[in-house]
This record gives sequence, structure tokens and C-alpha cells, in this order.
Amino acid sequence: MLQAIVDIQRDIYLAFAEHIKTFANGGGWSAFLAFLPMGIVFGAVHAMTPGHSKAVLAAYLTGASAGMRRGLMVSLALSATHVTMAVVIALFSLPFVSIMLGSAGSAPLLEDVSRGLLGIIGAWMLWSAFFRPLHVHGEGQGVAVGFMAGLIPCPLTLFVMTFAISRGVPEAGIMFALVMMTGVALTLSSVALATVFFRTRMEKLLATQQALLTKISKAVEAVTGLILVIVAVREIFIR
Repeated sequence: MLQAIVDIQRDIYLAFAEHIKTFANGGGWSAFLAFLPMGIVFGAVHAMTPGHSKAVLAAYLTGASAGMRRGLMVSLALSATHVTMAVVIALFSLPFVSIMLGSAGSAPLLEDVSRGLLGIIGAWMLWSAFFRPLHVHGEGQGVAVGFMAGLIPCPLTLFVMTFAISRGVPEAGIMFALVMMTGVALTLSSVALATVFFRTRMEKLLATQQALLTKISKAVEAVTGLILVIVAVREIFIR
């Protein structure tokens, strides 16, 4: 299954590269725009591969008592930041970017910042689980988590942007990034909504056992916080 997804992703990427070359050689907007919707498919398939903070997103929404609307907001913030960071890096490749980029398609400093900030959120959730009464996390925190998790740039967007810039048509790369962001958002939003749906169903099943529900909610919040802290420590210090 994973190999099939990778193969589809490769085929779409090669097709996009060919269309960008044609556009750069004077092919015009019409043929490029006609193929552009495939970027949505590309983004959705690409987001199914390992990475993209899906596990972090699901873990946070499981322990944060978020509703459907806020779960959607977190996933959209993650998707937008994930793709936008790649566009910004490609467009503004100033000397200091070489410090942030250890190799093509990766950004170690941004990864450390992202995981470090998520670790702080995890530590706060751990403290909250043990020392605060049960509460609903605010919308601002959810969007912040989406932003922090998305700081790691999308490597394939970075590759396509770099390819488009090298051909002298950065606008083609930007258009691709916009439609790809839509596809990534579709996949991550599905993960978010499914997580919230199953969590709320469990809460309804336990609605008559309020004391038990409170204990379980606290335990889930603590486990979520612990997961975020472990991910941060592992990625920053052990990777």
C-alpha cells in the first residue's frame, strides 16, 4: 500500500516537472492550469506517506477535548504552515538559510524549533493533567500547535519550488504549492475529524460515568503531554 502511494506520488511529481519545463519554454498558462488540479491529488497522496505530523495531530486532539471545528482549525493551520515554510525557504534563500538546511529537503533547525515548542505544549499538558481541574483547551492553543507542528517544511514542495525557480518560473511553483496545500489539508483534516469523532463517541459512551470520564480524560491528557515531550526529546537530542 505504501509503495503504491509512493509510486503515484513519483508519477505525479514527474508529470508536474514536465509541465513546469513546458511552461518555462513558452508553453503558456492554459496547459499548465489544466493540469494544476492534479496538485490536489498530489498533496493528498503525499500527506498519506509517513511524516507530516499526523501522529502529533491525532495525539493532541485526543487529549485536548477539541470539537470538530477546532480540530479542523488545527489541521488547516498545520497544512498551511507546512507548505508555506517550503515556499518561503525557496523564495528567500538568504545566506542564513544554509545554516537551517542541512541537506536538500530537510531543515534541522526548524525541526528542532518545531519539536521543542511541541515539547513545551506537552509539558504544559502534563502539568495541567495533574494540577488543574478538567477544562477545555482554548482555540488559540490549538492553532498554535498546528503552527508549531507545521514548521518543518514540506520537502516535495521545496523540491518543486526549487525546480520552478531554476527554470525561471517561480509563479508556477507557487501555484503548485497552493493546490498541493489543499490536498495536504484534505488528508490532515480527515485525520483530525476522525480523531475527534472517535473521541467524542467514547465520551458519549462514558457520559453516565462522569467520575470515570474525568479520570480517563485526565489520563489521556497526561499521556498526550508525555508523548509530545518524548517526541521532542527524541527528535532534538537522540536523532
